[in-house]
Amino acid sequence: MAGRINDDDVKAVRDAVPIDAVVSEYLQLRNAGGGNLKGLCPFHDEKSPSFQVSPSKGLFYCFGCQEGGDTLDFVMKVDHLSFSESVERLAAQAGITLRYEQGGYTPGRQQGERTRLVEAHRIAAQFYVEQLDGAEAEIGRKFLAERGFDQAAAEHFGVGYAPAGWDHLVRFLRGRGFTDQELVLSGLAQEGRRGPIDRFRGRLMWPIRDITGEVVGFGARKLREDDNGPKYLNTPETPLYRKSQVLYGIDLAKRDIARSSRAVVVEGYTDVMACHLAGVTTAIATCGTAFGGDHIKILRRLLMDNSGAEVIFTFDGDAAGQKAALRAFEDDQKFAAETSIAITPGGMDPCELRLAEGDEAVSALVESRTPLFAFAIRQVVQRHNLDTAEGRAAALEAAAPIVAGIKNSAIQHEYAVQLAGMLGILDSQFVVRRVGQLARWARERGGARPGRAVPGRLAGQPAASPAVAAPQAPGGPRIDLRSPAHRTERELLKLALQHPELVAPAFDAYGADEFTATPYAGVRRTIEAAGGVERADDEYLARVRDEAPDDTVRALITELAVEAIHSRTVDAVYAGMQLVQVRLRAVDRRITEVRGTLHRLGTQGDPGQLAAVQQELWELQQYGQSLRQHGPDAL
Repeated sequence: MAGRINDDDVKAVRDAVPIDAVVSEYLQLRNAGGGNLKGLCPFHDEKSPSFQVSPSKGLFYCFGCQEGGDTLDFVMKVDHLSFSESVERLAAQAGITLRYEQGGYTPGRQQGERTRLVEAHRIAAQFYVEQLDGAEAEIGRKFLAERGFDQAAAEHFGVGYAPAGWDHLVRFLRGRGFTDQELVLSGLAQEGRRGPIDRFRGRLMWPIRDITGEVVGFGARKLREDDNGPKYLNTPETPLYRKSQVLYGIDLAKRDIARSSRAVVVEGYTDVMACHLAGVTTAIATCGTAFGGDHIKILRRLLMDNSGAEVIFTFDGDAAGQKAALRAFEDDQKFAAETSIAITPGGMDPCELRLAEGDEAVSALVESRTPLFAFAIRQVVQRHNLDTAEGRAAALEAAAPIVAGIKNSAIQHEYAVQLAGMLGILDSQFVVRRVGQLARWARERGGARPGRAVPGRLAGQPAASPAVAAPQAPGGPRIDLRSPAHRTERELLKLALQHPELVAPAFDAYGADEFTATPYAGVRRTIEAAGGVERADDEYLARVRDEAPDDTVRALITELAVEAIHSRTVDAVYAGMQLVQVRLRAVDRRITEVRGTLHRLGTQGDPGQLAAVQQELWELQQYGQSLRQHGPDAL
């Protein structure tokens, strides 16, 4: 059982690793104003960025799905780690040695499971790289050289060699303190008749890294004829490795993808190497599986879904390549980016093209791309006999939904006219009207590509309304932001969390009952429990979040701490206005209550009680008048 990590060390890790640096490993961030950054949320699908990061406060919050927290919370949620594993990962990143309450400095057995598996992969990758220099690996070096990759290229991509023996890596990792159970769980070893044996033997090895650069698996290429295994053997599904959620080369390509708003999807490890060495540094590849939904999510977070972004698929020109291209087109609508296709000449892949014609040919291949929907239209039209009226009609009905699915309406119209020409239909406006009709029907069905059923809904059923489809907020009474009172209360709480010095000391005298929205009253009580705004220091926000009675209040605190304040100038004057408005509304509500009490007492009430209520009413009216006349000075 792992010991508890020392609290001071946890704090040191939180302070040492800026939240924007961590989040930027997973998605592209842009300026959101007010010192905040924004990007596409990694926790739910969205078309426009609602995920915000506040570097000064060390917090993130998504206004779409309500996920939020600090740096450790982000790592825990995005990589599905335990708290201790998240601390260990960031500690390693920051070079901090952790202490555990049950003794000593980071003994290996006390590390979390995922941390242990990542470390095993890191050491294995180094082991394979060292083996590539040995005599046995000559066949591997020859394989690389024949494909135009020298030693520097191998080192850049971390290519290595797995010895042909049964247990070279197993014995090496045992010597580094790893258990047999860990080796099998990691996928580096498999059970043999007499214990674990190396999974990869006598093969060229490519380390597969996640978006943060950690090795999570390997791709192994067969080198010898007597190897009866598949041409490529990948790490099996493990706690670290999910082939549908990794893209080879993403760690090297991510910054250029974000900077250039372009990603190039190729089919293999050597193709990625060839592209990068030829200057196409945005190339990535899937790992033994088709390009799918989880891969799209990774790219969308880097491309920020801006309309000028582009995803380029490269495929061979053979039947299999065309089929793969059409399969990629099925996912076109999941990108805001334009999707294009680059068909390699003569059936060559980018690696072969570079070897045959040089680096310039690889760059030219990418630049020669055509829109994926144009390719799809041609492929569909070619299946029909355009010499007959029936064939032309069938081709129109098959191709028109593709044209109707084009996101840019101007381009959609142009391709509708081109489709009429391809089909030999003289009345181009007939085709334009048919495409427009299909596009309109698709919008009414909720945005599905024309001609296709909406997944999960039977034909004829109405599309779900946005209110039903939207992510649900945490439980609790609804906050009506159209209410002036609620808007002002929210603004005051944001100030109390983000700029406590502007509302101190007056805010600490406000009661929770001065906040009419129940969730806001809960935040006010939590701030009080954390010592109030006058005690605000570097740990203030963390202290407030720790005092939250439940996850709903904690989430609201995080949201308010990140949300922009609705004023260009955030100063004492603006803060005073919010303080006065909240107090004034509280006074007015109390005046209404007191008048109701006077009405109930009437003239038959106890004279002493009646006098006391009248005195309170007079004092409240005087206080309200003073607030209106003198503002914050009357508080």
